[in-house]
Amino acid sequence: MWEEKDEILGFAAADTRDGSIWALFVDPTHERRGIGRSLFEKTLDVLRRHGHRTAWLTTQRGSRAEAFYVAAGWKVLGTSPRGETILHGIL
Repeated sequence: MWEEKDEILGFAAADTRDGSIWALFVDPTHERRGIGRSLFEKTLDVLRRHGHRTAWLTTQRGSRAEAFYVAAGWKVLGTSPRGETILHGIL
């Protein structure tokens, strides 16, 4: 969680059971400050500490989130049954 002045500006969560990132959100009024990148790195650290060497997630196709993960070096693996993009990253 990212908190400033008693206000939550973002949060992220990883599932250590399957190596997935299932949440990463930043308050839109606080985007482009590095909060998302920092939260992303923290989720990757959690997964590494639990023995994962790769991670995955799904996100809306064509979204800014998809572009964020691709820019971070993640690869598109395909489309989920729900129509979301599946991405995979090396930790």
